[in-house]
Amino acid sequence: MPRGAVIVEPDIGAGLPIHEVSRLLQVPAPTIRSWERRYGVPTTSRSIGGHRRFLPDEITSLRLMRDEISRGHRAAEAAQIVRAAHAGDAPYQKLIDDFLAASHRLDPSSVNALLDHAKQELGIDEAVSGVLFPAMRQIGVWWESGQCDVAHEHLATETVRAWLNRQLYLGPAPWQPEVILLAAGPRDLHTIGLEAMSVLLAHRGWPCRLLGPRTPANSLRAAAAGTGAKAVIIASQMSVGRRSAVEALRAVEPTRAALFYAGNAFTTRSARHAVPGTYLGDGLSASADQVAAALIARRGDATSRGGRDAPPGR
Repeated sequence: MPRGAVIVEPDIGAGLPIHEVSRLLQVPAPTIRSWERRYGVPTTSRSIGGHRRFLPDEITSLRLMRDEISRGHRAAEAAQIVRAAHAGDAPYQKLIDDFLAASHRLDPSSVNALLDHAKQELGIDEAVSGVLFPAMRQIGVWWESGQCDVAHEHLATETVRAWLNRQLYLGPAPWQPEVILLAAGPRDLHTIGLEAMSVLLAHRGWPCRLLGPRTPANSLRAAAAGTGAKAVIIASQMSVGRRSAVEALRAVEPTRAALFYAGNAFTTRSARHAVPGTYLGDGLSASADQVAAALIARRGDATSRGGRDAPPGR
């Protein structure tokens, strides 16, 4: 600005204008305005000129509203869920706050110690689903809205990945027979969700093979055939990666593995239209249980078919 110019409409903190939030969440701006006007979700901060400025907690509310609607709730029902979620602290809010404080201090040792403590006190599922992921989502919102530096986000991410990797390789030996293959879509870099899913499935007894980011469709199919995987999970976070992720799922279909997909690229109903396989929502523990139940059911179906087809006397 020219020297001496008067700032008429300063930002409220690091709040984002509505067009940036719309782009971030892939929700049309008129829809965001309608949610606030009709349901009070969220109650946004305003600039002096009356323009909406969305702070991190408000962006989190919108994200939750969007996700609940995508799961089939009507907007009014989704708004009730969002308000109930903010009526009190999360069950493990103190642990989440300590995680965030350690990340802000750039203190990976404290993050590790806190996650170890959460696992010991709550079990692996709650440590991951109730502490680790809510904290990482909050850091993601802070980073997207300029509340923290990229160094904080990178340190938290790498510390969490190392902790998850340790849980995977120091965990119980697998006792279930089916191999599960996990991969990010061909255009996706984010793998923490898949790494966390690997840990939860491994603690349920399943051997997991994690292929990592940007897995090409032909490589995924070759890996599925080579490992004899009975289930394949693909995650895609960005809408631009959805098509290639769907192509990867279709490439694996001939292997007859059970197919699952997850991530923000599939949040809306329209994004899940004609996608092969089963959609996994945001709940990691519930998703792990869903995959486990599907594999056990398929195992039972195969046994029944084998019994019917077997020769007499066998």
